[in-house]
Amino acid sequence: MEFALSVPSRKETRENYKSRSAARGSRAATPLGWALALLPPRKAALAARGGEAAERGQEVGAARRERRLGAQRQPDYFPAPQPPAMSDPITLNVGGKLYTTSLATLTSFPDSMLGAMFSGKMPTKRDSQGNCFIDRDGKVFRYILNFLRTSHLDLPEDFQEMGLLRREADFYQVQPLIEALQEKEVELSKAEKNAMLNITLNQRVQTVHFTVREAPQIYSLSSSSMEVFNANIFSTSCLFLKLLGSKLFYCSNGNLSSITSHLQDPNHLTLDWVANVEGLPEEEYTKQNLKRLWVVPANKQINSFQVFVEEVLKIALSDGFCIDSSHPHAVDFMNNKIIRLIRYR
Repeated sequence: MEFALSVPSRKETRENYKSRSAARGSRAATPLGWALALLPPRKAALAARGGEAAERGQEVGAARRERRLGAQRQPDYFPAPQPPAMSDPITLNVGGKLYTTSLATLTSFPDSMLGAMFSGKMPTKRDSQGNCFIDRDGKVFRYILNFLRTSHLDLPEDFQEMGLLRREADFYQVQPLIEALQEKEVELSKAEKNAMLNITLNQRVQTVHFTVREAPQIYSLSSSSMEVFNANIFSTSCLFLKLLGSKLFYCSNGNLSSITSHLQDPNHLTLDWVANVEGLPEEEYTKQNLKRLWVVPANKQINSFQVFVEEVLKIALSDGFCIDSSHPHAVDFMNNKIIRLIRYR
């Protein structure tokens, strides 16, 4: 039996090659594409699929290596921690004591210092934990915070730090709280039973020497007489002395300070002050520790015993005291030497 084998001509082989290359597209432009072009169609298809799988495997492996390297790579820098924003709740560090409250509570009185601090009008300090820090008394701040929450002043019956609370309320400038404290002091004073107030007054004239600057590097020595006043005040009502301390102030070093800081004990107060000295420079009052006495809110300087007695009587009579007509002697009272007032309830 004879078989006839047809061998394709060189021209047919070249045309078949061109058609296979066109079918495979851009793959024929690579070395793998040239190798596949020389294979029969079936083998070329199998080889192409294997090459594509290998390429995909290489891409997957590269992606995995990149993820591992990214997880191990450390940042080149660490950003500085940012202070926490004003959000609820807010923790305050007041003199080392921590309080937690809301932003609405702290800004409940917008005109107060706290309202300005926590509405962004004033800068705030922070401690190492990021809490807002206020360098004030932390113990009595609880009463201030409770007032911000309820608009009502709640104090224990045996509360003994009214003066400190008043100063703190003045620092935070919570005006309704300041007014509530004033009403509370009047209420406590009226709740007291019988009380006595005794004032002994002394006055002397003293010569003060001082230097006066007449021209640059030219000074002259001068002297003048000044009146020195002394008042010893005793009262069985310690609340009245605190009330008196909220009205009378020393002027020293250009500043006003309450006389309550000079209380010898809760029932005894001694005051020493001078009248204005003619020709005495302001700095000499400070240099020679000469204190003047003022009454507020009238902002009046007390330059005589008559003015002092008038102001003390106004305060005492408004607190329920009356003049004891049986003592002292009328002459002593008229000469402003001894004043005794009593209160019956």
